[in-house]
Amino acid sequence: MTRRTVRIAMNGVTGRMGYRQHLVRSLLAIREQGGLDLGDGDVLWPEPVLVGRREPALRAIAERHGIAEFSTDLDAVLADDTVEIYFDAQVTSARVAAIKQAVAAGKHVYAEKPTAADLAGALDLARLAEAAGVKHGVVQDKIFLPGMLKLKRLLDGGFFGEVLSVRGEFGYWVFEGDWQEAQRPSWNYRSEDGGGIVVDMFPHWEYVLHELFGRVTSVTAHVATHIPRRWDERGRPYAATADDSAYGIFQLAGGAVAQINSSWAVRVMRDELVEFQVDGTHGSAVAGLRRCRAQHRSATPRPVWNPDLPATEPFRDQWQEVPDNGEFENGFKAQWELFLRHVALDEPYRWDLLAGARGVQLAELGLRSSAQGRRLEVPELTL
Repeated sequence: MTRRTVRIAMNGVTGRMGYRQHLVRSLLAIREQGGLDLGDGDVLWPEPVLVGRREPALRAIAERHGIAEFSTDLDAVLADDTVEIYFDAQVTSARVAAIKQAVAAGKHVYAEKPTAADLAGALDLARLAEAAGVKHGVVQDKIFLPGMLKLKRLLDGGFFGEVLSVRGEFGYWVFEGDWQEAQRPSWNYRSEDGGGIVVDMFPHWEYVLHELFGRVTSVTAHVATHIPRRWDERGRPYAATADDSAYGIFQLAGGAVAQINSSWAVRVMRDELVEFQVDGTHGSAVAGLRRCRAQHRSATPRPVWNPDLPATEPFRDQWQEVPDNGEFENGFKAQWELFLRHVALDEPYRWDLLAGARGVQLAELGLRSSAQGRRLEVPELTL
């Protein structure tokens, strides 16, 4: 067996997502399984180099997990020729400059979304990376979730016939922070710091819709700040200047219409925090993070509207559970493995910085649609 080490500069691992999903549940999980099997007896061994601004926090993480290197000097890390990949999970406002620096240093780039605060910045990154000849990818984790993979299995098998519509519900109540601590950082609710549910979630919806149902060709959105006053991590009140809820209608290239509600000001009355219902001529399905249930046209009941009598049909029981039929990896880990294989073996990889720019574009147009009160076309992006 030949073991090849790939050193990865990881910037932003002191944050919740960078630490839990990318470091612990992805790269360290790959190490725990003995590395990434590349075939023919070759194994890829990821070696994280932690980067950030807070040395005590970096040191604590490194000591907790036996990681040899950490640094607050991004310049020095990027100047190290043994570092091949730069990963960015910082706040969005810091991402563009760091990725540009990594590309200039000849590093392959893998980044959280959104890749930039606006479309111009996101396209600039994609063009710079292409011109530099480095490999690049953007995290698009939702399509690797078990529920979405089961939904894709139904789509690939022709279960739906013609897809007519997609309806998505996402969200949960994020505590205001006064009498219960908020579950999300306060910057998420300040537009001046890059916060807002549209810039956070519309990039997700873009790649979910694009990957499963077709390119988004137009968007109509309405955004709102339902909770205008929140309390930060130190218990200080602040004005929530960013949107916490968004209601979007998306026309898709194949003719289907998607409606997706996203909110941090909604209490959950569904089985999972995100669910998509897909209705087609031959069948329907409801998919969440892990579960997927389906109802074929041959098994569709005949509901009758009668407001004078209580409903007696067990509607939820009339759907069939789509089986796992296999083991599902953590979605972040699964995409990390694909990107590492892309770097090591030059295998095809389509979730690149241009795909990330599409997400930024949809968020930008969604905010503009809401501000102008009209439907906007979504032009197809090219480099």
